[in-house]
Amino acid sequence: MPSETSLLLRVAGPLAPLQGWASWTRSLTGWRRFGFAALMGALAAGALPPVDLTPLLVVSFTALVWLADAGDRRGDAFLLGWCFGFGFFVAGLYWIGVALTVDIAQFWWLMPFAVLGIPAGLALFTGAALLAANEAKRRLGLRGTSRILVIACAWVVAEWLRGHVLTGFPWNLIGYGWSGAFPGSDPMLQVTSLVGIYGLSLLTVTAAGLPARLGDYDRGRGWAGLAAVLLIAVPMLGGGARLWLASPAAVLPDITIRLVQPSIPQSLKNDQAAELDNFRRLMALSAAASTVPIAAVVWPEASAPPFLERDRELRQAIALALPSGALLIAGDERTDAPPAQPEQVWNGLVALGPDGAAIATYDKFHLVPFGEYMPLRGILPIAKITPGLRDFSAGPGPRTLALPGLPDAGPLICYEAIFPGDVTDPARRPGWLLNVTNDAWYGVTSGPYQHFAIARVRAVEEGLPLLRAGNNGITAAIDPYGRVMRRLDLNAIGDLDVPLPAALPPTLYARFRDANFLLLVGLQIVFIVVLVLRVSRN
Repeated sequence: MPSETSLLLRVAGPLAPLQGWASWTRSLTGWRRFGFAALMGALAAGALPPVDLTPLLVVSFTALVWLADAGDRRGDAFLLGWCFGFGFFVAGLYWIGVALTVDIAQFWWLMPFAVLGIPAGLALFTGAALLAANEAKRRLGLRGTSRILVIACAWVVAEWLRGHVLTGFPWNLIGYGWSGAFPGSDPMLQVTSLVGIYGLSLLTVTAAGLPARLGDYDRGRGWAGLAAVLLIAVPMLGGGARLWLASPAAVLPDITIRLVQPSIPQSLKNDQAAELDNFRRLMALSAAASTVPIAAVVWPEASAPPFLERDRELRQAIALALPSGALLIAGDERTDAPPAQPEQVWNGLVALGPDGAAIATYDKFHLVPFGEYMPLRGILPIAKITPGLRDFSAGPGPRTLALPGLPDAGPLICYEAIFPGDVTDPARRPGWLLNVTNDAWYGVTSGPYQHFAIARVRAVEEGLPLLRAGNNGITAAIDPYGRVMRRLDLNAIGDLDVPLPAALPPTLYARFRDANFLLLVGLQIVFIVVLVLRVSRN
């Protein structure tokens, strides 16, 4: 046991302020401790788009490590993780409540559930992560670097579970702290082509937590700090080399696609008095003159008049107004094809040929709970938030569409782009990803920026270009390295004529999916065991 004098000598020096901060954090008790955890969780959300201050993760996760040092009771550990997660999810997902304001007279009473209840439920995963890490620390006697590594493993396994349990909600994973505009983010994102977004989360949480060692008093602090730097520097340098060797991205010759962003407010989307003006805006943007032939025009989610497949005359009229020879790929509410009577409704898209005939369809299979269908409909007396009494039906799963004159396309409607490893048909890899969405529900909040950044990561993971058409944005063309070629910002009205980038060969992540991430977790656990054995021998 070191004496008070030796401790003071160790504190003296350049690390004294950090060690003092660590001691103050560990000394917090009661509501101050849990309130500070919630504050640090909210701070961590500042690493995500559109704030993009990735270094805030170092501040928040070092504080979480020090807070976890202060006690080892199971209830306290769970509550600590829950409070941190609650702060993180409230700050990162507040925009969900904005969707209710579109019809606030009907859904005002759901606002506390949307803004506080959903974060409270999601925080159960972070609570479980800290509880698991605490159990490992108690049973194995973890200290020093090993107690940080086990928190990182537990956190990211909880993220993976959050993305898969029930319908899954893998939004705002810690790895998405590299999906915005912070310097070095594009090179760092290349890691996802190897181990996916969950693997990037593991590297990030580990690197963000290791500086907590600098607040300790024992040996090995410097090595932990160096490891934190290397965990970021080495992947970033490797990713930078990958981008440098690939610059500029290859594009397919003679294929230009027009992405349309009409930016129609959600309050007018289902207003019958505004239907004609909305349609005229879509058509004007679609029919604009171009200096090059347009292979296809893309409309956002739910932008076409409902049940377009059943209206042959309207389809033919639209085809005549489009650039000569262009296909139309339009987000549309679909129902049973004629002559069958309409019984089911799908949130889908339809591709029309130059003659107006429907040549391909796709139906969304990852539906939004409470938005597109009501879970436990027979028990909960609540209407879904989107218009219409009938729930949307789910499509069969990822599909690849054959489109004349274009490479095969992998469609993703809105929310489907957030699910890593579940965006392409495993039996038939597409040549590009097409994401149509409508984020007008969320106004000018962080939600649309986060959604765009998440979709961008799917391009890197799969090695496929991604074209995105949003009703109010963000509309963009993204190459298979995640680089934004062109974009229309939020709430802009316009269209983009973009060349289609060429696909890369399947990435390591595209071949093995989350097995790569699980292997990375396994290697970190092996390293923890090595550290434990080394400490026990000493």
